This record gives sequence, C-alpha cells and structure tokens, in this order.
Amino acid sequence: MLFVFDLDGTLVDSSKDLADAGNHVLRLYQRPPLPTDQVVAMVGDGARELVRRLIAAGGVDAPLDDALACFLECYDLRLLETTRPYDGVFTLLDALKPRARLAVLTNKPQAATDRLLAGLELAGYFSDVIGGDTPYGRKPDPSGLFALLARADVRSEDALVVGDSMNDLLVAEAAQVPMCFARYGFGYQQVAEGDRLRAAHSIDSPEELIELVPGTS
Repeated sequence: MLFVFDLDGTLVDSSKDLADAGNHVLRLYQRPPLPTDQVVAMVGDGARELVRRLIAAGGVDAPLDDALACFLECYDLRLLETTRPYDGVFTLLDALKPRARLAVLTNKPQAATDRLLAGLELAGYFSDVIGGDTPYGRKPDPSGLFALLARADVRSEDALVVGDSMNDLLVAEAAQVPMCFARYGFGYQQVAEGDRLRAAHSIDSPEELIELVPGTS
C-alpha cells in the first residue's frame, strides 16, 4: 500500500512561519500586517498564489514577481523557525513505515520541502517526495500523484491520499485514489461542508489513521 501525504497542514504545522513571512512582505511595502489566520487561509496553491492573494488583501501596488521574491527570501530564512510536526506524526509514521510505502505530494517548492523534511527528521520515512515546482505541476493536477503511483508500482485503489485541503481531495479524485481528510490541519476550514463528505475517511489526529490500517493498531 502507498500513503501519499500532504505536507503543510497534514504532517507539519507551518502556519506561523508562513504568516510571519507574508506579513514581513507587507511591512516591506509599508502596509499593516494581517491576522495570522487570514494569511494562513491563503495557503494551498503554491507560493505565487499565496503572494498574489496577500498583496491584494494588503493593498500592495507592486509587481507580483518582486513581492514573490521578497516572500521566498524571507520564508527561506524562517522555514524552521516555529514549524514542527503535528503531535502524533512520528507515532503514525513509525507504525506505517514497516507495512507500507510512504510519499509526500505538496505544493511547496521542492528545495524547501526537502530542507524542511530533513530539518524535522522526517525525510527518512519517505521513499518519494514531489514538490510543487517540479515538471508535474501543482495539486490539483494529478500528474504528481500518478508519478508516485507508477514509481511505487501501486494501483490507485491500493493507495490513500492524506491531506487537509480541497486540492488534496481533488487530486485524489482525479487519480481515483481514496482520500482521508486531516481535520486538524489549517486548510480544512476552507473546505465546504458538502465537499468534506466526499472523502473516504476523516481523522482528528495523526494517530487516528493507524486505526484505519489493518495490522498497525
């Protein structure tokens, strides 16, 4: 079996570092900071879209590429400042690792993803990692998920996508892979009630996923 995990909002809580980097950009353009939860609600479609939403909400009149460069530079400096795995993530991965293949599919850039996983001692759990700036594109484009399935030699029905956002649901549906919502993640609040019911499973903590896998509880 193959478990495909989202990163931000599923494996790690990166909300404060993302919000702090976003508000740093606003301060550079002499705009007041936005509440953390407002910035976090913009996360999910890659850094470019986050910055596009950020400068629109902050009333910044500046080229998107310039603002994006500022954000990426700032976020790179604070990538691991407060970001940590959610409680229970190591317990979950320790339980799954001997029994399944584990992968990460995220819209975060590949270099930042690799650095974050290594810095939080998560990298060793995953046999495959695909970031959002690779040729596979970003979720909900299913190209990355199809690549993970092919490289693991696993059928769609023998995989599970675990994520907290609408993009995770859409990419799973596009590849006909069952999906599990991480209700504890910060992206889940942006998912409409009806869409939440489309997932095969939902969990309120990482450890709850262990109970869904035969032989791991």
